[in-house]
Amino acid sequence: MKSTTESRQDEAVSATPVAADDVITRKDEQQQMEEDLQEASEVFNSLFSTRRPKDGWAGLSSGLKSATKGTVAGLASLIAQPIAGAQEGGVKGFFGGLATGVASAVALPVTGICVGAWQVGRGVANSVEAVNASKAGMQWDNDKREWIFYYLNKDKEEVQELEAALKAEKAGTTASGDATKTDLNEKKVKDREFYDLLGVSTNASAGDIKKAYYKEARKCHPDKCLNDPEAAAKFQALGHAYQILSNEQTRATYDKNGKPENNSDASMAHEIDPLVFFAVMFGSHLVEPYVGELWIATTADSMMKDVMEQQQAMDMENMTEEEAAKILAGKTSNAEMMLKQRKREVKIALYLREKVMPFSEAKDEDDLQVFRASIQKEAAKIADTSFGATFLVTIGFALEVEGEEFLGFQNTALGVGGHAARWKKTRKNTHNNWKLMGAALNAGTTGRKAMKEVEAAHRDMEKKREVKRANADMEGNESKEGEEPSTEDEEQAKMAAQKLEETIPALLELAWAINIRDISRTLKNACKKLFTDAEVPMGTRLQRAEAIRIIGEEFYNIGKSRGGEKFSVKDTADIKARAEVAVMATMAKAQGQEVSEDDTEEMIKQAKNMRADLESGGEKCEC
Repeated sequence: MKSTTESRQDEAVSATPVAADDVITRKDEQQQMEEDLQEASEVFNSLFSTRRPKDGWAGLSSGLKSATKGTVAGLASLIAQPIAGAQEGGVKGFFGGLATGVASAVALPVTGICVGAWQVGRGVANSVEAVNASKAGMQWDNDKREWIFYYLNKDKEEVQELEAALKAEKAGTTASGDATKTDLNEKKVKDREFYDLLGVSTNASAGDIKKAYYKEARKCHPDKCLNDPEAAAKFQALGHAYQILSNEQTRATYDKNGKPENNSDASMAHEIDPLVFFAVMFGSHLVEPYVGELWIATTADSMMKDVMEQQQAMDMENMTEEEAAKILAGKTSNAEMMLKQRKREVKIALYLREKVMPFSEAKDEDDLQVFRASIQKEAAKIADTSFGATFLVTIGFALEVEGEEFLGFQNTALGVGGHAARWKKTRKNTHNNWKLMGAALNAGTTGRKAMKEVEAAHRDMEKKREVKRANADMEGNESKEGEEPSTEDEEQAKMAAQKLEETIPALLELAWAINIRDISRTLKNACKKLFTDAEVPMGTRLQRAEAIRIIGEEFYNIGKSRGGEKFSVKDTADIKARAEVAVMATMAKAQGQEVSEDDTEEMIKQAKNMRADLESGGEKCEC
């Protein structure tokens, strides 16, 4: 027999594994509980707004959202739970789900109301801090949920860093990891003529290609090689090579397929730069410092690049993994578009900062009058260009109301002046949004009508051809395939072109409605950066706001006096001439040629006169 001591030891040994299992089970249960709590917390935060509110109004808004979401979620649960229960457990499951749904229908709205009340209280408590921070020129950071000081120069540096990082990421290299021209392991390409023109390796980075182009361009520039009759042709060929190799998508196409078989306009269609096209189309070069690159142009540019990438993606099975990854990485992302817009706003803010400097440094009334006179002179020059008056009204109103709003909140009791300016801006934006919707509806209706008329004319023409063929067969004659159908095709093409021209005013009005909305939003953010720049004291910021208000006032008044408030497209000949020159200008740039704003305006006048001469000549011939 075992002793008592041995028996106790055996019991302890046999009990040890059980205790260990219990410990493991408890740890698993605790971990599962923590995961469940984390999941429940995420669901709760997604359903109810619990982030720190900026002020009382933000707290009220957050509270209403929480109460509304709780009520909606409760009603949804009341409907969904019985259905889900019936699917799983039949009648018994239906009543079980109904009980759960009723409980949720009561608990969720009550929770939403409680959270809402809590958010309202937090917002009211934060209102004093919000008023003081706003008076001090601080900005509310939506991500950090706290008040911070904004610095314009720091914002500029951050944009540059983000842009450099994005370029390095898309190029597949680090900032210091560019390939060199002397790389012995060059990648294989179908044609290397363009690389040889620039004197670079097929592995050359974008930076190497740019440096090589500037170096070679100085050698063969027509202005510096007056004795070389082939200098212009060399310079043009060099520019064309640079245009192809400096763009990731066109470079990939060239590496894979080589040069196109012909050099027609159709083969160069992919080289059209929407940024240049819309700048010429709207004549926005004089106002570019105030508006930057228009959203419609940037979006068109990104869409064209994405279409090219999709076409290249169709051939990816014949590409290497590295080439395919590069094409996919080149696709314009939402983050890239946001960075472009941020860069645009910073650039405008920096320009406005320099623009208002004379006002801030003015010593007497004479200096202020000189500043106002310079603005009036600039506005008059802009008004003389196409769309100039409309640009002035749009830019002027945005600048004036932003200046009034900032001054109103800082200088009037309880910010009455600021609220009045904000209401004026809201009313104007609502009016512009309605105009945008109307323009979009009108453009869609006009376009569909034109397409239907073209299709109907095509069907009528096909019926006439069938009748002529039938008559010819009955008479035993052969139809003249080379004569009559070609004449009919030409008539149909003319009719289609005419219908397309009839849609131009509607499309242009839609484009301009988009521009108005884009310019207003961009200037709002640019002015906010300028007025809240903590690098200067509040007094200087108030001077900036007053100067911006004056610029806006003068722009708006001069634009209004030139009819800029009522935008309409009556002179379609001017629009067609401008579109033709816009295409020619972007083609010229693709070939490495420089076309100035004065050149484009002169070309537009010439194109318009040529159209008028041709039309008048045609009328005389008909007589």
